[in-house]
Amino acid sequence: MPEELEYSSSLNGASFLLFELKQVAKLKQQGLDSKEIRKKVMEENLFQFDNKGRINRALPSVMRRAESLDSFLINYLVEGSNDMAKVINLYAIMKTDRLFFEFMDEVIREKIYNNNFLIEKKDINVFFAAKAEQSEKVASWSSINTEKLKRAFMQVLYESGILKNRKGNEINRLIIDDELKQHFIQIGDKKYLEAMGE
Repeated sequence: MPEELEYSSSLNGASFLLFELKQVAKLKQQGLDSKEIRKKVMEENLFQFDNKGRINRALPSVMRRAESLDSFLINYLVEGSNDMAKVINLYAIMKTDRLFFEFMDEVIREKIYNNNFLIEKKDINVFFAAKAEQSEKVASWSSINTEKLKRAFMQVLYESGILKNRKGNEINRLIIDDELKQHFIQIGDKKYLEAMGE
């Protein structure tokens, strides 16, 4: 539950990482446990990163996301379409990152529900300013950290298909398979669907 999570700026070191999540999901399908997965990712450079430092930064987030998925979603992620894999990754990011979930729920959902398909810089600034007022932790982040995080949020929106263009401000309503929608509802995670604008 995102409400139980601490606010975190970990999205800075680990934005979308869909390819990486798929690698971990495949290992989970094979029955490997977390320790074995970490070892294999590191030893075989399964993320195909140029340096080990980047693996060390990204791996904890990817592992958390994979652990937030049940076997149905793991299989759907690996075997389904790339568009649905993006939706599942977006869901996993929201499940494991309270601040990003609240951003999706309070900013993106509101815009889509009100048929306002533009996200502007001020929307993000207002959101972060409000969170800094509500949370000492968010307020304690440096302006550089916060600016990086704003960019990471926009990157996730772009890579998930919500933001039409990397540099633009037009947002899309995601098309989500009925089977996937039903699964989210069945497992009690309708609020994540709603945060995606469903």
